[in-house]
Amino acid sequence: MQGSIKRVFPGGNTSEGFFSYYQYLLEKGTKRIFVIKGGPGVGKSTLMKKVGKKMLELGYDVEFHHCSSDNHSLDGIAVIPAGIVMVDGTAPHIIDPKYPGGLDEIINMGEYWNVEAMELNKTKIVATTNDVSRLFARAYRFLAAARSIAEDIMAIHKQCMDFAGANRILALFERILAERTYSSEPVSTSGHERHLFSCAYTPDGFIDFTDTILQNIGQIYYLHGPMGTGKTTLLRKIADRAVEKGLDVEIYHTPLIPTKIGTVVIPGLNLAITTSEKFKSAHYETLDLSKYLNGSKLAAFQADLAGDNKLLQELIDLGMENIRRAKEEHDVLEQYYVPNMNFSAAEDKYEEIMDRILSLAAGDAKATAANARIYN
Repeated sequence: MQGSIKRVFPGGNTSEGFFSYYQYLLEKGTKRIFVIKGGPGVGKSTLMKKVGKKMLELGYDVEFHHCSSDNHSLDGIAVIPAGIVMVDGTAPHIIDPKYPGGLDEIINMGEYWNVEAMELNKTKIVATTNDVSRLFARAYRFLAAARSIAEDIMAIHKQCMDFAGANRILALFERILAERTYSSEPVSTSGHERHLFSCAYTPDGFIDFTDTILQNIGQIYYLHGPMGTGKTTLLRKIADRAVEKGLDVEIYHTPLIPTKIGTVVIPGLNLAITTSEKFKSAHYETLDLSKYLNGSKLAAFQADLAGDNKLLQELIDLGMENIRRAKEEHDVLEQYYVPNMNFSAAEDKYEEIMDRILSLAAGDAKATAANARIYN
């Protein structure tokens, strides 16, 4: 049976620049980490896609970690059941092996370059790389300006909000956690948190992968409310309560303010709470924070909010337009690498790596089967 795909972003284009949650690409039980090095267009993403596709065909669930600067490319894959991770270790998310040879290793795709031919384009490579950096810096300035407007919207809603009413929603989840985790034994260890982005500002606009993240979750709540009504605070408290009870928690962030939370998943309870509008439907229970806004107070700010929301979207759109332009320049940069790459040798490398991954996965399967025989 074919495995399932979960799509996420390990890093994002945000009001704070490029923001990384790459350390959470790894998971508990990771057995082997392949760190891939090399310039644009040398096949890093292609290699990971091929490995991911093969593992899916073998029945493994695979996480595809997409690049927010090119959402069609991958920055990493995680085959968590097999304990195998592959990650792009180049800028802007430079990663080096922490335990070389023991846990992780480098795959250097630069070994297959024709360096002498590439040196003929040295001036163009430098100039184009600088243009890419300039456009990203420009995008981040627009997103930083958008954040200022978002904070004004949040300030207006906060002064019109009855947070005591919102706490009743927290009480609902405290009851759920209490009912489903009841035990006479005290919890000896806290749960584990994992942070990633569920959505991103990309060259193709705003992309939201929350539907792939929650595809196997049985109980999903949709949390509604404009900025400033306490969604992140509520989600953070729910996550904290779950961790205190020894439950592992997945926390997915949104890109404008990268510490803001959009979705919390508690796999051990088969439960999720999300703000993604993909779940705004009659199929999911809606928890509406906007009903705790004081309408008479809010009426005095309608003109301000309308202006702010219009300006906010314009600034975000300008940020994404510059991300798109940066992607176009990056495509130009790839043209200096691709013709000078020995892809035949790279294909041989893929076969070698795939053989090793299959061997690792088979060894893990044998160990699991042996343990099952011992304990049964």
